[in-house]
Order: sequence, then structure tokens, then C-alpha cells
Amino acid sequence: MMYAEEDYLMLSGIQHFAFCRRQWAMIHIEQQWAENYRTTAGELMHKKAHDADSFEKRGDLLIIRGMRISSQELGLSGQCDVVEFHQDENGVSLFGYDGRWRPVPIEYKHGTPKENNADELQLCAQAICLEEMFQTNIAGGYLYYGENRRRTHVEFTDALREEVRKAAREMHDLFKKGYTPNVKAAKKCKACSLENLCIPKLQKVIKVREYIEQGIREKDEIL
Repeated sequence: MMYAEEDYLMLSGIQHFAFCRRQWAMIHIEQQWAENYRTTAGELMHKKAHDADSFEKRGDLLIIRGMRISSQELGLSGQCDVVEFHQDENGVSLFGYDGRWRPVPIEYKHGTPKENNADELQLCAQAICLEEMFQTNIAGGYLYYGENRRRTHVEFTDALREEVRKAAREMHDLFKKGYTPNVKAAKKCKACSLENLCIPKLQKVIKVREYIEQGIREKDEIL
């Protein structure tokens, strides 16, 4: 399936979706948002990555910041923090530059590597967009974490690519339905900027029998 441009969702949302489907829906469907330390620090890091010149050439390396990307297959669009183009005879042609160049996406993140693979999914989604735009294959990219100031290599395996495609399909399905999923409260909720808006405890479903029994008890207490 190929998505029309007007149906594209935000590529960065795939990270929210992997962390918590409810968080993603509250941000991208309900348009709710709240700032916390993590989101503010992350925004400052991304702003710094995009502040420099858009194009920078260092010998056989071309650095492009803030590059707009999209994919009809995924129905996603967004922006890469950095795309490095390494001169490579098996690479792609770039307008205005001699030779051929191999694209490598790099995503900047605040903090340290996460326990889940949300960051890897976002980076892989960027690679799929670049592959579609340049008609090439990208084997891997890098996540740069601000706390340890190191790059972590990410291999774009078939399994990771399929997980990206599955997540994109589910995002479009929920967005089309306008449905915000329920979730169970978990330890990770403490790290969510939407914790006070979400209030997972209020999502607990009370069975009909329990509801009736509770009502009877309350009535007996009054009498």
C-alpha cells in the first residue's frame, strides 16, 4: 500500500508509539502535549544539531542537517538530524556534487541508550525514507547520545525493518479510527511527560458484577 501525501503522519511519532501507544495517540490524535525535563533537554539537543549550516563538506564527507524526508510506503514524513554522505563508488548521485555518495542517517538523543528499541525504530524509519528517496540500500546508521557523547551503531536488519512497517500500519489504523488505546500503569509512566494528563489509574475497567456489588455495599452503608 502506498499512502497519499495528505495522509502522512509524523515520522518522529514512531518513537512515541514504541514507548506507549496511548502516549502517541494523546499527542498525535488528541493533540495533547506536556513538557518535562526530558522533552525540553531533547528539544535543545535537536535545535543545536540543526543550528549549524545545512551543508558542510569535509573532504570525502558531506554533512546535511535538518534534511526533510518522507516515504509513500510508510506514510511518514519528517526530518533527519544529520545525514552523512560518504564518498563511495557504490553510492548515489547528488546534484551539484561530483562522484557518488553513500547516505548514513544519524539521530541525536538526550541521555543514554534506552531499554527498548524505540530510538532504533525511528532511525530505521529514516533509513527507509532515504532508501525510497534515493533508490538505494542503507545497511546501518548511528544514534548519538548526549549524556555519554558516543555514537551507537544500528544495523537495519530485516526484523527491525518489519517492525517499523508494522508500527507504521498500526499508527495509520489508529489515526484513521481516531482511537486512543488504554494501557496499564507501569514503571515507565513516571518518565512520561503526559503522566498527569493520562492518569492510567482511571483506565481500570470495573466488571459489571463488581460494579453492582460495590453499589450494594455503598447503599447498605448509607442505610
